[in-house]
Amino acid sequence: MKQQTLKYSALAALISIHPFIAATAEEATSFSDILTKSETKFSFRYRYEYVDDNSSAKDANASTLKSRITWSSAAYKGFSGLVEVDDVSHIGGENYATPSNGKAGEYPIVADSDGTDINQIYLKYKGDSFTGIAGRQRILHAGQRFVGGVGWRQNEQTFDSFRLQLPAGPVSLDYSYIWDVNRVFGPDTNGGQPRRYESDSHAVYASFSPAQGHTIGLYSYLLDFENAAANSSETYGIEYNGVIGPVSIAAAAATQSDYKDNPIDYDAEYYMAELGYKIKGVALAAGYEQLGSDDGNFAFRTPLATLHSFQGWADKFLITPANGIEDIYFKVAGKVGPTNIAMFYHDFSADEGSADYGTEFDAVVTYPINKNISAQLKYAKYDAEDFSTDTDKLWFTVNMSF
Repeated sequence: MKQQTLKYSALAALISIHPFIAATAEEATSFSDILTKSETKFSFRYRYEYVDDNSSAKDANASTLKSRITWSSAAYKGFSGLVEVDDVSHIGGENYATPSNGKAGEYPIVADSDGTDINQIYLKYKGDSFTGIAGRQRILHAGQRFVGGVGWRQNEQTFDSFRLQLPAGPVSLDYSYIWDVNRVFGPDTNGGQPRRYESDSHAVYASFSPAQGHTIGLYSYLLDFENAAANSSETYGIEYNGVIGPVSIAAAAATQSDYKDNPIDYDAEYYMAELGYKIKGVALAAGYEQLGSDDGNFAFRTPLATLHSFQGWADKFLITPANGIEDIYFKVAGKVGPTNIAMFYHDFSADEGSADYGTEFDAVVTYPINKNISAQLKYAKYDAEDFSTDTDKLWFTVNMSF
């Protein structure tokens, strides 16, 4: 009871910062306007998650609520600030495992641990030629394949960092120095997964638009984690995204090797290609993604990515198998009235050797109830062959924002 009181006291304290709830942030003309012209937003996300994984004795049934309050100051002479607090609480019985509740093995993992935490808190300066942000913040690079926020989970991944963004016509440069990574397992995690990566890392993403509808990205990630040395790596890559009429094209290539105190000496490659076509409001696509292996000893990893968005929603490949992975996938997406529908099919196999990992079918339906509330039903079915176990996952989510 005391812990719950502290949770809601933290939320109440943040609300009291701003006396004009739901006001819209404006440009401040005086120092006092920083508060009086600030903005406060609320959002809530309820989720029911069901997991049937043959590796666990029981099925997981997780009912959780994320409550978020975000306060943004008005800008004054280019400076502004933001504070965002999240609370995640389970509703009803805790019939699922988290990294810290001691139920792993009995139930499948649902990585939405209880806890209240500061999700973001930063100072921002926006000038004519650059933007600088210092503090805990959200960093989303391109499609989030290498750096993302894992916004799907109730606890978001954010970064304690200094970020510098330099736009110059068709070219933009985005550099971040990251000293801590706040992961998705919640502030009270004390199990096998660290709450934070203690980091001394550099992330650089540069993009160039040679023509309308075409973008080339170059990236470099030098990741050094004191408490997760096996994830320390240096990665250099290039990507292209383009649209030609109804046709969309995406391609990427990268190389990765061990960095700093990583105990494994390895080199691995990454390749991706996708071709899409849109006809009468329906988007079709087929693609190939490879996270390569170094002779079966170690494989290409992307520990800061929004991993749920790639290689199936069943989350079987959050850590790349040592033999690497090849993913041949197909997707279709469209709308029926206001309802968004999307379906995916994946065929997974090893990059090194001949293992056929398995296949997966994913589907999602999202319905906007009104401008503030939406509902979503989502399903993933992984059929195992040579990797992991058969798994079914079902989610029902309601999002509310005010």
